[in-house]
Amino acid sequence: MKLCVGIDVSSKDLVTSMISEETCEVVFQGNFVNDLKGATELKTIIINTANSNHLDQVVIGMEATSIYSFHPAMFFQEDQDLKKFDTQSVVIDPKKTKRYHDVFAEDKNDQIDAFYIADFLRVGRYSTGIVLQENYIALQRLTRSRYELVQSLVRAKQHFIENLYYKLNKLVISDELNTSVFGSTMMSLLTEDMTTDDLLNTSINDLADYLNEHGRGRFANPEALAKTIQKAVRASYRLDKVIANSVDTVLSVYAEEIKAFQKIIKGLDKAIEEVMKVIGKEEEVLRSIPGIGPVYAAGILAEIGQIDRFDNEAKLAKYAGLSWKEKQSGNYASDNTPLKRTGNAYLRYYFVEAANRVRIQDPVFGKYYQRKYKEVKRTPSKRALVLTARKLIRVIFFLLKNHQIYQEKR
Repeated sequence: MKLCVGIDVSSKDLVTSMISEETCEVVFQGNFVNDLKGATELKTIIINTANSNHLDQVVIGMEATSIYSFHPAMFFQEDQDLKKFDTQSVVIDPKKTKRYHDVFAEDKNDQIDAFYIADFLRVGRYSTGIVLQENYIALQRLTRSRYELVQSLVRAKQHFIENLYYKLNKLVISDELNTSVFGSTMMSLLTEDMTTDDLLNTSINDLADYLNEHGRGRFANPEALAKTIQKAVRASYRLDKVIANSVDTVLSVYAEEIKAFQKIIKGLDKAIEEVMKVIGKEEEVLRSIPGIGPVYAAGILAEIGQIDRFDNEAKLAKYAGLSWKEKQSGNYASDNTPLKRTGNAYLRYYFVEAANRVRIQDPVFGKYYQRKYKEVKRTPSKRALVLTARKLIRVIFFLLKNHQIYQEKR
């Protein structure tokens, strides 16, 4: 039988409640400091309580409260004395324990929260445990930081485009511009080297020479690009000098921010590749799928950990937040089933980004994406990509479970 240990974690405290699975009664309640000494004291009491109640297994659960649950969860999972009791250390989604708590009680304090976490463990509603190996934790720190930096980069680009619209509105919405405004050459051209009047008055040949020189020959047709830029400048609204100076200043700030984020992300990618070299077979399995490189493979593996944590691909999909709400009653079944806003946001991001690459390089995924794209008129690309990511989960789950390399369908 199990000893179920619920811990309400904060930055300072480990408020604890223990329930015996056999009697369903509270066998211990207490409060400990959230540090190494406090966790060690709590460990001793857990072992003594399990022994005195003749319980042969321990399940320790706490909510995923920011970073505060990380150290105690790892401490209890890795402790050699607790391993003798087949100890599981579980980090639970707070939304699940809150729903369970609200069924039985309206009152709320730390001790009550700890009790209902323990009782939630007693009824066996918890699922996946924490990632154990150091390599996965190292990857997780890198890939999650990369995710946050990418979100910051996206926001910086959005602000850059917004301010560029004030300066050159036709350039932002031009269908003829066949290059990104976020390339180093284009950003330097628009924020540092030339004013709007310079762009308008410079000859096509000189502007084409600038693009060819600074772009190091990467532009396929610099003369055509120069003409497109001048055409957009000529059609754009003019700003008052004071406003124009302000917009130019803001554009320069965001341009520097974008370059800084891109440099940092590039450095993180190199660090991720180094850690991936020691992952072994799992990395090889994911990299065998066309379009999945070391970074996306790392992001997926860092959040999945050991694939044995998941009984089937549906549970992995639910963990990633790539599952849909069911709306059914009697003979009615809704066609509109929105994506659940739960699950691991980091894993969902890396699955979706990887799916976007895979569908371009693998014909099977490409055809699936196109079929789903044509099924609806409302947000077809977003829907098709999410469904493609769900398909990718099935493939990755099967490959990791069977330690099998991906083979493209001929």
